Amino acid sequence: MITDQLLRELPKTDLHVHLDGSLRLNSLIEMAKERKIELPAYTDAGLKELVFKESYASLVEYLAGFAYTTAVLQDAESLERAAYELAWDSINEGVCYIEVRFAPQLHAHDDLSIREVLIAVNRGLARAESEHAQTPEVKNQGFPRFRYGIIPCALRMFLAGFSAYYQKLCEALSEMPETRRYGIASLELARASVLARDELEIPIVGFDLAGQEDGFPAIDHYDAYKYAHENFMCKTVHAGEAYGPESIFQAITSLNADRVGHGYHLFSPELVRSDLDSEKYSEDLADFIAERRITIEVCITSNLQTNPKIGSIKNHVFKNMLERKLSATLCTDNRLVSHTTICNEFRLAVDAFDMTLDQLRNTIIYGFKRSFFPDDYVNKRAYVRRVIDQYDRVIQRHTGETTP
Repeated sequence: MITDQLLRELPKTDLHVHLDGSLRLNSLIEMAKERKIELPAYTDAGLKELVFKESYASLVEYLAGFAYTTAVLQDAESLERAAYELAWDSINEGVCYIEVRFAPQLHAHDDLSIREVLIAVNRGLARAESEHAQTPEVKNQGFPRFRYGIIPCALRMFLAGFSAYYQKLCEALSEMPETRRYGIASLELARASVLARDELEIPIVGFDLAGQEDGFPAIDHYDAYKYAHENFMCKTVHAGEAYGPESIFQAITSLNADRVGHGYHLFSPELVRSDLDSEKYSEDLADFIAERRITIEVCITSNLQTNPKIGSIKNHVFKNMLERKLSATLCTDNRLVSHTTICNEFRLAVDAFDMTLDQLRNTIIYGFKRSFFPDDYVNKRAYVRRVIDQYDRVIQRHTGETTP
């Protein structure tokens, strides 16, 4: 039996977690008061009723809370605090590797550059990593020490009012076509990310593209992904979350994505818009992804909340991914906005899809093997080996079973 305690003790990853969607609620309230930022309520209960709900009517309602979280994350102190607390919230449920993603452009302004944003977030994560390395479970019990990577997010589209950074960019490029403006912003972020990685040795492990898919294709950001690719930076793309299989295809072919964020509509031939055999297109795409072990970052709770049409969790396509033996791992997306944890995501999946111990093991180990680990390949292999050894020890202790 896969118990809650077993899920808690197993070493896990969270490869798709947004910093600005994963604040502690009490920290959000405290930081808002300190910075005199107006919130709809100043109690946990009030914010859960008005903003961070158990369920949402649409993606628009789901995203409303980010206006408040990004508002408090406009200085180095708040960014460091949010990153530090996210790291420990993850550690405390047995997560030993996370890749924190966020759009630095939403936090940058005249008094805080993109580079300074990255430094602040890294400082919080590094502090948690250092503290965890000194805990008894690491020093005496052999649990893999906490590691992390940072993934800056470009945006498919933006308006001047999104942030001070975008306001200035829109003013400077006012005569430029919007699609070109989006691409330039992404390319500048890619350049800043590579420089921060190489010059400051910040563990920036990948590059991401987020935002509205419909009407804002990934190809607009080709130059940014080309730059990331040429500088040996791993790549992921939000795709197939609110658009059909063609969005996923463009992410992995035009942008060379190593992983896909969400990928929910991989098995949605009815959403194929091209004049193609939609069933065959969807099947071929799934096989293409499976053959190349392109990992899908699955966010079950988030998908259910942003797409109420899914209905029951039993309708979620993670079931198809398990049956097709795709490389897919479970992620939180937004711990605050979705009211979830990694343990909760696994609990939901285990119960809904009757996951076997083998399926559980594969799903967790995929997260480690397909991570954008911030070290060389030899050290990554050694780390994954320690994780697998710890995983097998926990399984044997709880179930008596040994891995062949």
